[in-house]
Amino acid sequence: MNTIATPHQEQDLDRLAHRITARLSNGLDDLPYDISERLRASRMQALAKRKVAQIAPVRVTSTSTLHNGATAVMGRGGKEPTGWWGAMVSALPVLLLAVGLVAINVAQDEDGINEVAEVDAALLTDDLPPEAYADPGFVQFLKTSTQDF
Repeated sequence: MNTIATPHQEQDLDRLAHRITARLSNGLDDLPYDISERLRASRMQALAKRKVAQIAPVRVTSTSTLHNGATAVMGRGGKEPTGWWGAMVSALPVLLLAVGLVAINVAQDEDGINEVAEVDAALLTDDLPPEAYADPGFVQFLKTSTQDF
């Protein structure tokens, strides 16, 4: 299986991203000023911290060997599981996969909630009132003060 994105697929993904951002931006005009400024400041912070994804080329090779007309077959030597026990054994990997995916989803949800709680706690325990972060002058102050360092 080849997992390298072609330039055509990358263009499709870029177009999809632009459509999604355009749809999200359409609702931005209906939001109150303080919320839109908080979103803008958060967006700027996220863009400053994002990691640049580097796509490394992946080389996929496939080999197939046949000797004297024999082929390789996955199985247990012609003994197929029979009855309800065989069905249960066959369904076990799928069940384990589903349990693993649910566990990963729960862990990611908890991590997201913890991150939001940390940001909220930092905002509420800061010396500045939360309204200061919505002030456009404060954002400009932050930009100029970080450039001085």
